[in-house]
Amino acid sequence: MLRSALANFFSPAALSCFLLTALLGVGLDQWTKVESFSRLKTGEWIDSHGMVQVSSDTYQFIPGWLHFHVTANHGAVFGVGQGQRLLFVAVSLAAVLFIFYLFSVSGRQRFYQIVLGMLLAGVLGNLYDRAKFSYVRDMIYALPGKYIFGREAFPWIFNIADTLLCTGVALMILHSFFHSPGNAEKPATAKPGRA
Repeated sequence: MLRSALANFFSPAALSCFLLTALLGVGLDQWTKVESFSRLKTGEWIDSHGMVQVSSDTYQFIPGWLHFHVTANHGAVFGVGQGQRLLFVAVSLAAVLFIFYLFSVSGRQRFYQIVLGMLLAGVLGNLYDRAKFSYVRDMIYALPGKYIFGREAFPWIFNIADTLLCTGVALMILHSFFHSPGNAEKPATAKPGRA
Protein backbone atom coordinates (compact mmCIF):
# COMPACT_ATOMS: atom_id res chain seq x y z
CA MET A 1 0.00 0.00 0.00
CA LEU A 2 2.74 2.44 1.03
CA ARG A 3 4.78 1.39 -2.00
CA SER A 4 1.96 2.26 -4.43
CA ALA A 5 1.34 5.58 -2.65
CA LEU A 6 5.01 6.53 -3.14
CA ALA A 7 5.37 5.13 -6.68
CA ASN A 8 5.03 8.53 -8.38
CA PHE A 9 7.86 9.96 -6.25
CA PHE A 10 10.18 7.42 -7.92
CA SER A 11 8.75 7.79 -11.43
CA PRO A 12 10.86 10.07 -13.67
CA ALA A 13 7.89 10.68 -15.98
CA ALA A 14 5.51 11.60 -13.14
CA LEU A 15 8.08 13.78 -11.39
CA SER A 16 8.95 15.53 -14.64
CA CYS A 17 5.32 16.41 -15.35
CA PHE A 18 4.68 17.59 -11.80
CA LEU A 19 7.89 19.19 -10.54
CA LEU A 20 9.18 20.54 -13.86
CA THR A 21 5.85 22.30 -14.44
CA ALA A 22 5.99 23.70 -10.90
CA LEU A 23 9.61 24.82 -11.30
CA LEU A 24 8.92 26.55 -14.62
CA GLY A 25 5.80 28.18 -13.23
CA VAL A 26 7.50 29.52 -10.09
CA GLY A 27 10.46 30.70 -12.16
CA LEU A 28 8.24 32.61 -14.59
CA ASP A 29 6.16 34.05 -11.77
CA GLN A 30 9.15 35.29 -9.79
CA TRP A 31 10.97 36.62 -12.86
CA THR A 32 7.96 38.70 -13.95
CA LYS A 33 7.53 40.05 -10.43
CA VAL A 34 11.18 41.06 -10.10
CA GLU A 35 11.26 42.67 -13.57
CA SER A 36 7.97 44.51 -13.10
CA PHE A 37 8.76 45.86 -9.65
CA SER A 38 12.32 46.89 -10.56
CA ARG A 39 11.09 48.78 -13.63
CA LEU A 40 7.72 50.18 -12.53
CA LYS A 41 7.72 50.73 -8.75
CA THR A 42 8.16 54.43 -7.99
CA GLY A 43 7.65 54.45 -4.23
CA GLU A 44 6.71 52.52 -1.11
CA TRP A 45 5.07 53.51 2.19
CA ILE A 46 3.25 52.08 5.21
CA ASP A 47 -0.47 52.91 5.33
CA SER A 48 -2.57 53.65 8.43
CA HIS A 49 -3.23 49.91 8.90
CA GLY A 50 0.49 49.13 9.01
CA MET A 51 0.51 47.54 5.54
CA VAL A 52 3.07 48.22 2.81
CA GLN A 53 1.71 50.02 -0.25
CA VAL A 54 3.50 50.82 -3.50
CA SER A 55 3.12 53.46 -6.20
CA SER A 56 3.76 52.58 -9.81
CA ASP A 57 4.27 53.77 -13.33
CA THR A 58 2.14 52.03 -15.95
CA TYR A 59 3.51 50.24 -19.00
CA GLN A 60 0.95 49.89 -21.78
CA PHE A 61 1.90 46.57 -23.32
CA ILE A 62 -1.24 46.50 -25.49
CA PRO A 63 -2.76 49.96 -24.99
CA GLY A 64 -6.30 49.77 -23.65
CA TRP A 65 -6.18 45.99 -23.31
CA LEU A 66 -3.16 44.84 -21.31
CA HIS A 67 -1.08 47.08 -19.06
CA PHE A 68 1.52 46.41 -16.39
CA HIS A 69 1.08 48.33 -13.13
CA VAL A 70 2.60 47.02 -9.89
CA THR A 71 0.68 46.84 -6.63
CA ALA A 72 0.96 45.26 -3.17
CA ASN A 73 -1.88 42.79 -2.64
CA HIS A 74 -2.44 41.92 1.02
CA GLY A 75 -5.29 39.55 0.16
CA ALA A 76 -5.89 36.49 -1.97
CA VAL A 77 -6.84 36.20 -5.65
CA PHE A 78 -8.95 39.23 -6.67
CA GLY A 79 -7.93 41.00 -3.44
CA VAL A 80 -10.24 38.94 -1.20
CA GLY A 81 -9.46 38.97 2.55
CA GLN A 82 -7.11 41.93 2.80
CA GLY A 83 -4.68 41.76 5.74
CA GLN A 84 -5.16 38.06 6.57
CA ARG A 85 -1.51 37.11 5.94
CA LEU A 86 -1.16 34.35 8.56
CA LEU A 87 -4.40 32.73 7.42
CA PHE A 88 -3.24 32.72 3.80
CA VAL A 89 0.17 31.30 4.75
CA ALA A 90 -1.53 28.49 6.71
CA VAL A 91 -3.97 27.78 3.87
CA SER A 92 -1.10 27.79 1.36
CA LEU A 93 0.92 25.28 3.39
CA ALA A 94 -2.14 23.03 3.68
CA ALA A 95 -2.70 23.38 -0.09
CA VAL A 96 0.91 22.33 -0.81
CA LEU A 97 0.44 19.17 1.28
CA PHE A 98 -2.87 18.40 -0.43
CA ILE A 99 -1.38 18.89 -3.89
CA PHE A 100 1.44 16.47 -3.04
CA TYR A 101 -1.18 13.98 -1.81
CA LEU A 102 -3.11 14.32 -5.10
CA PHE A 103 0.14 13.77 -6.98
CA SER A 104 0.86 10.61 -4.97
CA VAL A 105 -2.50 9.07 -5.99
CA SER A 106 -2.52 10.37 -9.58
CA GLY A 107 -1.20 7.14 -11.10
CA ARG A 108 -0.11 7.65 -14.71
CA GLN A 109 -2.35 10.61 -15.46
CA ARG A 110 0.34 12.85 -16.95
CA PHE A 111 -1.98 15.71 -17.92
CA TYR A 112 -3.39 15.75 -14.37
CA GLN A 113 0.16 15.82 -12.97
CA ILE A 114 0.94 18.86 -15.13
CA VAL A 115 -2.21 20.55 -13.78
CA LEU A 116 -1.09 19.74 -10.23
CA GLY A 117 2.31 21.27 -11.07
CA MET A 118 0.55 24.46 -12.20
CA LEU A 119 -1.37 24.59 -8.93
CA LEU A 120 1.79 23.99 -6.91
CA ALA A 121 3.59 26.77 -8.79
CA GLY A 122 0.75 29.20 -8.14
CA VAL A 123 0.61 28.43 -4.43
CA LEU A 124 4.40 28.56 -3.97
CA GLY A 125 4.81 31.77 -6.01
CA ASN A 126 2.40 33.72 -3.82
CA LEU A 127 3.48 31.96 -0.60
CA TYR A 128 7.06 33.12 -1.23
CA ASP A 129 5.85 36.70 -1.61
CA ARG A 130 3.82 36.58 1.59
CA ALA A 131 6.74 35.13 3.54
CA LYS A 132 9.33 37.58 2.21
CA PHE A 133 7.40 40.81 1.60
CA SER A 134 4.21 40.34 3.71
CA TYR A 135 2.19 40.98 0.52
CA VAL A 136 1.82 39.48 -2.95
CA ARG A 137 3.38 41.34 -5.87
CA ASP A 138 0.79 41.88 -8.60
CA MET A 139 1.33 43.59 -11.94
CA ILE A 140 -0.94 42.35 -14.77
CA TYR A 141 -3.80 44.75 -15.44
CA ALA A 142 -6.17 43.36 -18.07
CA LEU A 143 -8.88 45.43 -19.77
CA PRO A 144 -7.92 48.74 -18.12
CA GLY A 145 -10.58 51.41 -18.51
CA LYS A 146 -13.08 49.00 -20.08
CA TYR A 147 -16.57 49.34 -18.59
CA ILE A 148 -19.68 47.17 -18.63
CA PHE A 149 -22.96 48.64 -17.35
CA GLY A 150 -21.07 51.56 -15.82
CA ARG A 151 -18.63 49.38 -13.86
CA GLU A 152 -15.05 48.50 -14.65
CA ALA A 153 -15.04 45.18 -16.51
CA PHE A 154 -12.01 43.73 -14.72
CA PRO A 155 -10.78 45.95 -11.86
CA TRP A 156 -8.26 43.47 -10.45
CA ILE A 157 -4.51 43.41 -10.92
CA PHE A 158 -2.99 39.93 -10.77
CA ASN A 159 0.19 37.94 -11.45
CA ILE A 160 1.43 34.75 -13.11
CA ALA A 161 0.86 32.70 -9.93
CA ASP A 162 -2.80 33.76 -9.88
CA THR A 163 -3.09 32.85 -13.56
CA LEU A 164 -1.61 29.40 -12.90
CA LEU A 165 -3.98 28.85 -9.97
CA CYS A 166 -7.12 29.90 -11.85
CA THR A 167 -6.15 27.98 -14.99
CA GLY A 168 -5.17 24.93 -12.93
CA VAL A 169 -8.48 24.89 -11.06
CA ALA A 170 -10.42 25.25 -14.33
CA LEU A 171 -8.45 22.42 -15.94
CA MET A 172 -8.93 20.26 -12.84
CA ILE A 173 -12.69 20.75 -13.06
CA LEU A 174 -12.66 19.87 -16.77
CA HIS A 175 -10.48 16.84 -16.05
CA SER A 176 -12.95 15.63 -13.41
CA PHE A 177 -15.74 15.59 -16.03
CA PHE A 178 -13.78 13.40 -18.41
CA HIS A 179 -11.84 11.28 -15.93
CA SER A 180 -14.03 10.11 -13.08
CA PRO A 181 -12.73 7.47 -10.62
CA GLY A 182 -14.77 4.88 -12.52
CA ASN A 183 -12.74 5.69 -15.65
CA ALA A 184 -9.37 5.20 -13.96
CA GLU A 185 -6.75 3.26 -15.84
CA LYS A 186 -7.09 -0.45 -15.24
CA PRO A 187 -4.77 -3.21 -16.30
CA ALA A 188 -5.80 -4.84 -19.56
CA THR A 189 -7.50 -8.20 -19.14
CA ALA A 190 -8.40 -10.81 -21.72
CA LYS A 191 -12.11 -10.97 -22.47
CA PRO A 192 -13.84 -14.37 -22.52
CA GLY A 193 -14.19 -15.89 -25.96
CA ARG A 194 -11.49 -13.73 -27.52
CA ALA A 195 -8.15 -14.96 -28.72
